[in-house]
Amino acid sequence: MNATHPPGLKPTPMGDSVGHWDGDTLVIDTVGIRVDQYTSIDRFGTPQSDQMHVVERYRLIDGATAKAQTDAFSNAEGTVGGGGRDAGYNPDANLKGLELQLTMDDPKVLTGPWTVRVSYRRLRSFWPENVCADNPVEHYKNEWIGLPRAERADF
Repeated sequence: MNATHPPGLKPTPMGDSVGHWDGDTLVIDTVGIRVDQYTSIDRFGTPQSDQMHVVERYRLIDGATAKAQTDAFSNAEGTVGGGGRDAGYNPDANLKGLELQLTMDDPKVLTGPWTVRVSYRRLRSFWPENVCADNPVEHYKNEWIGLPRAERADF
């Protein structure tokens, strides 16, 4: 937080991110994203270059606005997962929502900055714990899959 990107930055898959507050908005600035043959900026395979610059802006919004925005998206595009799926939103529209404004700028690939805005609402459900690399037990019942081991150090 409240820092600058280091000089001579070595690109990494997630890049180098620096955050700061701009009033009530958390701003995260990311550069130095490593590019390889599989790197893309969306699920359609849109490429990116070593010049990619990402700025995320997160802020709380009132619940009624969040509900209106998510409802408008669902009416236009359908629900996430499709098939009339219940997204599991908490029905209390008084609970704050979260808005993300994401801007990607890559002068080698894009003709100009690409900005999207996404609104989130609270869910009724909780996020269950899932198996990860640090938990090799119970991947499948009574199965031991062992811990992952790298052939060489990452850095």
